[in-house]
Amino acid sequence: MKSCLILLACCLLTGTKPLMSQNFSSVDEIMKQYEGEVPGASLMIIKDGKKILTRSYGYANLEKKERVSSRHNFRLASVTKQFTATAILQLVHRGKLSLQHKLTEIFPGFPAYGKVITVQHLLTHTSGIADYEDYVSDTAMHPQIMDKGVLDIVMKLDTVYFAPGEKYRYSNTAYALLALMVEKYSGLGFDDYLQKNIFRPLGMKQSLAFVPGDNEVKYRAYGYTQKDGRWKLKDQSSTSAVLGDGGIYSSVEDLYKWDQSLYLDKILPTELKQAAFSYHRLNNGDTVHYGFGWHLKKSPKGQQVIYHTGSTSSFRNIIYRIPAENTTIIILTNRNFPVEEDMVGLAERILIAV
Repeated sequence: MKSCLILLACCLLTGTKPLMSQNFSSVDEIMKQYEGEVPGASLMIIKDGKKILTRSYGYANLEKKERVSSRHNFRLASVTKQFTATAILQLVHRGKLSLQHKLTEIFPGFPAYGKVITVQHLLTHTSGIADYEDYVSDTAMHPQIMDKGVLDIVMKLDTVYFAPGEKYRYSNTAYALLALMVEKYSGLGFDDYLQKNIFRPLGMKQSLAFVPGDNEVKYRAYGYTQKDGRWKLKDQSSTSAVLGDGGIYSSVEDLYKWDQSLYLDKILPTELKQAAFSYHRLNNGDTVHYGFGWHLKKSPKGQQVIYHTGSTSSFRNIIYRIPAENTTIIILTNRNFPVEEDMVGLAERILIAV
């Protein structure tokens, strides 16, 4: 009782609201579309290192009537890219490769256009390299294409969309190639590398890059697509087995540990983290609103936001960070809408509500 009175007095003096008294009903109202016997969502809001709100909505598995919890692991889709980029930056820090290494130096026999495409071009989506998805049929499920298959595709091409550094064009191909570099320069499989160098050191015990037959996703949330008013299980696509661009599964509980590590130097030294969170430039000096594995923008209040959305077959996700406020929101969902860009608006509506 005494501690509660002290907390209340401090809040009155500082003009802040005690977290225990906050009414989060407005958040539940925003998230009501995920509640009920429908594919759901896992939500966490972090402030000053504290989990001020953890909410679960709907179902992780409709067939088994398994409700979503904060420990459920969702396919992160492109939220994966920050982990792929971190693995590359770790190898740069260890002197295994550099940001200026060219594709022709890394992959023997790579086409001539790779002579001017660097690791940094790949990280910032300014390489101009072709989208591998254009060469994979939606029905190519047995087997699904993997990262090595992406390399096989681009090895057969002789053109790019534009000269490296001339434009920004989001590229899943780039991050599949980066995952292969992690394997080449570490001597480990991509998931093994992440386990040894990121997940285990941070205590992210359930996170993994999913390789069917090699590992298992515990507490797995399955993806669903709505068609003609009904939900249909559609957890995988022909490109879901590619790891570097979107193959990691994780939970809000594990991503909390990841988020907190980004304030420290445990996984990456400060200078490389700053590079990952920095705007980059095109050849003509125009700004690229993308760091290494992170989108960059200003919040409605004008503060720097470091974020990434993820969209794949029946998953929509976002991690949205405002470092100046020590604030992060994580939303993981297992359905095929809204469009990926609308996850930014959803995160911002929730942050305004709290």
